[in-house]
Amino acid sequence: MDWKPAPRSPRTLQAQIAGWIAERIECGDWAAGTRLPSQREFAARLGVNRSTVQNALDELKAGGLLETRRGSGVYVSGSAWNALLARSQPNWQRHIRASVHKPNRHTIRLINDSEPDPSFIRLGTGELSPDLLPVRELEASLRDLRLDARSIGYSEPLGSLRLRRALCTKLETLGIRAQPDNVCIVSGALQALQLIAVGLLEEGSTVFHEPVSYLNSVHPFQSAGMRMRPFRPDDKPLKEKLERSVRGRQSLLYTVPTLNNPTGRSWNESERRGVYEACSELRIPIIEDDVYRDLLFAPGIPPIKSLDNSGQAVYLGSLSKSLSPGLRIGWIVAPSPAAARLADVKMQTDYGSSAFSQEIAAHWLESGLYDRNAERLRGELRLRANSVEETLRETFEELADWKSPEGGFYIWLKFRDPIVDKGFFRRLLDRKILINPGYIYAPDDLHHIRLSYAYASREEMGIGLAALREEAERACLRRRG
Repeated sequence: MDWKPAPRSPRTLQAQIAGWIAERIECGDWAAGTRLPSQREFAARLGVNRSTVQNALDELKAGGLLETRRGSGVYVSGSAWNALLARSQPNWQRHIRASVHKPNRHTIRLINDSEPDPSFIRLGTGELSPDLLPVRELEASLRDLRLDARSIGYSEPLGSLRLRRALCTKLETLGIRAQPDNVCIVSGALQALQLIAVGLLEEGSTVFHEPVSYLNSVHPFQSAGMRMRPFRPDDKPLKEKLERSVRGRQSLLYTVPTLNNPTGRSWNESERRGVYEACSELRIPIIEDDVYRDLLFAPGIPPIKSLDNSGQAVYLGSLSKSLSPGLRIGWIVAPSPAAARLADVKMQTDYGSSAFSQEIAAHWLESGLYDRNAERLRGELRLRANSVEETLRETFEELADWKSPEGGFYIWLKFRDPIVDKGFFRRLLDRKILINPGYIYAPDDLHHIRLSYAYASREEMGIGLAALREEAERACLRRRG
């Protein structure tokens, strides 16, 4: 044992000794089961205090490299190689636990992991069935695209000018007055929320949202350190409630007032105007998420943004629900300084949405293809909704309540007994049936599921609803004893 720790090393004597012993084990000089010298002998050979040796050995025991055998001494552990392997790799679990972004709830992770499996019947999926996507029309439209080098390179920070102009024309039909520099193209509405969370708010800001909210199932604001506060559009008096919660902090109000996700409910005109006026007085920005508007079965109330002539409301739209989720095209409409700021943040993350997708989106909006597809899609979704409602009336009236959908994808099905817990979800998962339980949108909700008529085929829906009824009846019997 010629080695000795260096007194003037930046590492402590204890760390040098522990590292040297670990190296001896790693290089095979001291195999598993090798007995180490006594602490007294170690200290004498290394020229250090016995307590320093003891602390180094204790450190290696804690790490699994050494073990004490009662009455015999200290030995190289039989699992030393596994311990060394763990020491040589980053502690990924520690990194994950300490990371900024909040993880999905376990139920949502199970849903996301199971959805790609075609053997599952998806009763809650928030996307269009492949049968409803305009595959042939999209393919045919590609022949009409005229591309040049600029159109397939990086677009400017706000996105394709051609697409932004087309969107301004579309927005005008909704009563929203916007110029191209008010529009920022994003990769879907979820990215819009992420950009707003990190680009327009300081940590600790207050985000108001409805008690049953999409924001409870995704975490862009929570991960950015925001304070989440529920509100209802019919709260009286709304202004005073908002004012009490703000208390001098930055804040914003997030809502899906048309075809809410997950409830499918739409605000009336009085609610829209009341929220807008309360937020205007308090100078609280409104984030209006309007991604389902083009799927209304009948003409709807104009967006909150159409009331806005002072830049109070930020408007979000997307083609993911009404054309194709794979295009990854959405937009933010905001005052030009806010739009420019969000575009700058976006450029720092992905350097712009797909140029090809933006060209396709612009062509569909300009040519009328988008409007014709939306009209067709509304008709198809209405037929699906009617079919599912017919089945519900025949088989669920004694178990649950619901309101007829006004459009979009969802029926907010409410069981009369609080049976929709994790066990209920898992029992259906075991039967290859995927549901979106209410507790992922409101943590204490054990009554609801978000039932989607947009994805499963008619045959799959029949099988899935039959299984859902069976499990609901069993859960009610268990609960009532």
